Order: sequence, then C-alpha cells, then structure tokens
Amino acid sequence: MHGYEMIQEIGERSGGAWKPSPGSVYPTLQLLEDEGLIVSASEGGKKLFTLTDAGRAEVEAGPEAPWEEAGRGVDWEALNEVRQAGFGLMEAFGQVWKTGNTEQRQKAVEVINDARKKLYLILADEH
Repeated sequence: MHGYEMIQEIGERSGGAWKPSPGSVYPTLQLLEDEGLIVSASEGGKKLFTLTDAGRAEVEAGPEAPWEEAGRGVDWEALNEVRQAGFGLMEAFGQVWKTGNTEQRQKAVEVINDARKKLYLILADEH
C-alpha cells in the first residue's frame, strides 16, 4: 500500500476511532524500512510499501493490531454528538472571524477561551 492508503485503511479498520496523521505515518514507514521490516518501490511517483519476510514474522509474533483496540468500547453515538458540537462551535467561530469586525472577533476569542476554562472546571468539580 501507499502511505495515504494506509492512513485510510487504519481509519476504516478502527471504525473511525483512529486516523493517524501523515506526520506520524511517513516517519514510521521510514523507520520500518530502515529496520528491514518493509521495502518500498516507486509506483507512479508514490512509494508502495510491502512487508518483508522479517516484517511478516514480527507481525505474527507481535500483539493485536492497534486499530483493533482503538475502536473497541467506543460510544459512537456520544462521540458523534461531541464531534457535531465541536464542529458547530468552530463553524460559528469561523463565521464571526470571516465576517465580524475587530470587536466582534475579540469577543469570539473570549467566548472560546471562556468555554475552554469552563470545560476544565467540569473536571475540577468532579474530583
């Protein structure tokens, strides 16, 4: 697979719970190649990665795949609710930032900072 395909595949296999960034995947692939666990070949300007025999042996001897564990026990309904709330907040903030004047933008930043503090206070109250 190409690195981008791996990122997509991990996202799918984890049910969306884990989608690694290119900044973590590509250095890891280089490390695995340096260790002789994978090899790469150029295909259409992209690198195609394949396990070596040593890499296959490591996979078979190693622990469960991390994407298997990443999606286990996730409350998808609650996660979706949190995502929607976060996206909605950022959408509103973005709208103020794009169309608001300087005073409105400053107020929007204060609201975001206040919300962050209030979220941390929720944790402080529970302990």
